[in-house]
Amino acid sequence: MSAWKTASLGEIFDIARGGSPRPIQDYITDDEDGVNWISISDASASDKFITETKKRIRPEGVSRSRMVKPGDFLLTNSMSFGRPYIMGTSGCIHDGWLVLSSKHGDVDQDYFFHLLGSDFIYAKFTKLAAGATVKNLNIDLVSGVEVNFPPLEDQRRIAAILDQAETLRTQRRQALAHLATLTQSLFLDMFGDPVVNPKGWSFVALDQLIREGDTINYGVIQPGEALDEGVPLVRVGDVVDMNFDPGTLKRIDPTIEAAYKRSRLRGDEILVTCVGSIGVVALVDSSMKGFNIARAVSRIPASEKVDRVFLASYLQTEYVQRYFTSELRTVSQPTLNIKQICETKVMQPPLPLQQTFATRIQAIEALKATHRIALAQLDALFASLQQRAFAGEL
Repeated sequence: MSAWKTASLGEIFDIARGGSPRPIQDYITDDEDGVNWISISDASASDKFITETKKRIRPEGVSRSRMVKPGDFLLTNSMSFGRPYIMGTSGCIHDGWLVLSSKHGDVDQDYFFHLLGSDFIYAKFTKLAAGATVKNLNIDLVSGVEVNFPPLEDQRRIAAILDQAETLRTQRRQALAHLATLTQSLFLDMFGDPVVNPKGWSFVALDQLIREGDTINYGVIQPGEALDEGVPLVRVGDVVDMNFDPGTLKRIDPTIEAAYKRSRLRGDEILVTCVGSIGVVALVDSSMKGFNIARAVSRIPASEKVDRVFLASYLQTEYVQRYFTSELRTVSQPTLNIKQICETKVMQPPLPLQQTFATRIQAIEALKATHRIALAQLDALFASLQQRAFAGEL
């Protein structure tokens, strides 16, 4: 490996902030002679390049903004800051962006995309970012960050290694996304779309399918501080794609939890988020017996009248999700209350058919679990490769 040197980002790039003509609505145009107006909404979290824009601005607005060209790097400079993109077109950027334009010919685009998006750089940005509540990047802050600046051939070699690792991660994510759609496809194939109900199934209210002596309910209203030891608590952010990781849950004081015995998990319920992020569904298993739920999560203890895997999948259908959305109440944030959940109309195919469906879904979930484990391993490998790459050890 050739000798590496250290340089600040300001020595490698010309760094500038965007600008916004005011009032911006006076400059937006549909005319062909307009200039691309690059906003945060033009950037996708899964994309590397920005190649097109939703809006254009009038030529007279260009002098009040900043032009960028293909190959420039853009960094978001506030809120969720520091996410890099590469320009695949030209245009003007507003003041929510910083632009980094290479000063040299020895900058590999792929290497610096990985570097600017790495945990290594993010940690530096976070430490230096101005603002007590909202963290912001600025030109001086970014310019002063020092990085290893390897020769071009080493940049290309490292970028190729990281690209290969990222490709493997992408393939795992795509496999998981395909399996997620497969569940709904199987549901529609076996039972039909609940909107039109082509098989003529009857419907009952969800609260008619609840375990005797139990109810659909919310959980802990004021859980208090997180503890190292205590009762695990399931919150909205923990519920993802029919699953969650029990090892990451917040733990609360047992004396607080004791006041919410009615929402304590038995290990066989369905959970539905009902505040903020609405209608996300997960199945509880026996490993979570004795856990509790937060106020923003509803607990559905299904009876033997319905297969719970079927019911959980049904609650994720577009038909039910539209119903949840139509019933929202908004105070400080969207809220679905227990009454609306109880009144959810549930399709009633024969129980043996529901159980056949559940068996097939469990096979799909096993595949998803395998892919999640593999993705976690690839994430760890990628993080290790990044750390070694930008420390000059790869």
